[in-house]
Amino acid sequence: MSTAALTLPRMDDNLVVITFDSEEEAGEVLKIVRRLEHEGVIKLKDSAVVSKDQSGKAHVKNELSSATEVGMVAGGLIGPLLTIFFPIAGIAIGVAAGAGIGASLGQGVDGKFVDEVKENLKPGGSALFLLVSHGHPAALDALKGHHGTVYQTTLPEDIEDRLRKALA
Repeated sequence: MSTAALTLPRMDDNLVVITFDSEEEAGEVLKIVRRLEHEGVIKLKDSAVVSKDQSGKAHVKNELSSATEVGMVAGGLIGPLLTIFFPIAGIAIGVAAGAGIGASLGQGVDGKFVDEVKENLKPGGSALFLLVSHGHPAALDALKGHHGTVYQTTLPEDIEDRLRKALA
């Protein structure tokens, strides 16, 4: 898919939660979404994958949100500078500054909501949580062949319908 002619409309941090019948499917779809993000077709603020093994034990893989990434970079830059002037305190101040910057930039996928979906997953299933800030509807075509159920979304109705059809 050529991304040169695509514009990315602002989607105001839409939440998309998709459930799947297999433990691996959410992770596989996340790889596709991350590839699309790398190509500039979609922009994520946060993502998480929840899977439940056959015994019913849940596993959560919460990826770094954009805010956390920015905070880590800022802390990584501030820490060494402060360390030069205040050797021992500089490291602690850098870490605290990075965490503060990340927190001030906003939250990612709500942990309580992740727990709710986790509890409702059937053994052997998985769920993908995406917090999308920008995207092109054509990205949904890349999800064809992966069968999932839209659990919850804040997408506009026409885009949600396209997502449901892509996952059918």
